Amino acid sequence: MATKQEAYPASFDIDYPAKLDRFTTFVRILWSIPAFILLSLITGASGGQMGDAGKEIRTDGGGIVFGLSVATALMIVFRQRYPRWWFDFNLELNRFSARVSAYMFLLTDKYPSTVETQSVHLDVAYPVDVQRLNRWLPLVKWLLAIPHYIVLMVLGIAAVGATIIAWFAILFTGRYPKGLFDFVVGVGRWGVRVTAYAWLLTTDTYPPFSLK
Repeated sequence: MATKQEAYPASFDIDYPAKLDRFTTFVRILWSIPAFILLSLITGASGGQMGDAGKEIRTDGGGIVFGLSVATALMIVFRQRYPRWWFDFNLELNRFSARVSAYMFLLTDKYPSTVETQSVHLDVAYPVDVQRLNRWLPLVKWLLAIPHYIVLMVLGIAAVGATIIAWFAILFTGRYPKGLFDFVVGVGRWGVRVTAYAWLLTTDTYPPFSLK
């Protein structure tokens, strides 16, 4: 567990907006579709092939994100190496995904950029000394993170509820209630730490159960 004096090697934050546009908030679901489609194409959304009589005979899931995670795990286990370009690509992909999520959850009015940071700040420390990582832990990290998946599932539902309440608040006041904003961002922060631990495999430090 990370102590209070130690900064977890994965961070996430979003600048609190002073004012939000009511119209774009009202149509946010529709306006988010192009960005969501682009993200799905990049990550390789699951799909299937149809056989005789219209039956689905094969379904692919996970795409490039899952593939890179497995490849990284194998590299650490057998070679104790972490290719920097794999890390850089995965980090930028997660940053773009975070910008799309922030826009969909009304946390910003800025349409997701594929290049600029905008108001969404996500950072994961690259494991410079890969030799210090436990070479066998990547095989079970996904399993060890199950308690986090369960908690995040509940928190995710709560975050959706908070977003619905915030949607009405923005339409009437043009502002996202600070308490709800901090909660939704906190859920995202929690998820980023779990991703860094279980899927990016950049740290062996178990993620704290915290929104802060």
